Amino acid sequence: MTALFFRDLKLSIRAGGGALIGVLFFLTVVAVIPFGVGPDLNLLSRIGPAIVWIGALLAALLGLDRLFQAERDDGSLDLMLMQETPLVLTVLVKCSAHWTATSLPLVIASPFLGLFMNMDEVAIGATMLTLLAGSPAITFIGAVGAAVAVALPRGGLLVSILVLPLTIPVLIFGVSATYAAVEDPAPFLPPFLILIALTMFFAVIGPAAAALALRNTSD
Repeated sequence: MTALFFRDLKLSIRAGGGALIGVLFFLTVVAVIPFGVGPDLNLLSRIGPAIVWIGALLAALLGLDRLFQAERDDGSLDLMLMQETPLVLTVLVKCSAHWTATSLPLVIASPFLGLFMNMDEVAIGATMLTLLAGSPAITFIGAVGAAVAVALPRGGLLVSILVLPLTIPVLIFGVSATYAAVEDPAPFLPPFLILIALTMFFAVIGPAAAALALRNTSD
């Protein structure tokens, strides 16, 4: 499993630019917002956490279609299905490697983009913390879409269509927890704990559903 993790980590970084493409797309999404809403710094600071979260969500969707595509192309997907190691565990390791290579750099880059949106220190810290807690759920949800679309010639768009509606609860509670940390009367802990619960839920459901979809695809 350790060898599989580092193998997938290298493949995720090399394929299509990996983390660099995601961070550049993240930067592009956030950078165009001030040109659309105007130079109002107060407005930018108010909508900053939501914009950073949306940008990170969209950037995290990049490359999800390639989660199982390499194994499908070289035939190693059949070996994964026949090996003694449970397929669910294999999918979990691949999701962990994909998150480390693509979503973790977005979490690290979020404070710099928070400064770009005129966010204060509390908002930047809360955004980074909620992204760290919630972004794995996006990867686990995306694994299901990637497994469903792995056999399709143009599965990238289908993965985004399948995954995006399912990530809305993660986005809602991630942004809610961030705003709760900024606004003193609002409690931060309840939405943050729900966000963690969503990640744990999809960490169980996502790999199991993806493994089932891969087996059905092979049939």
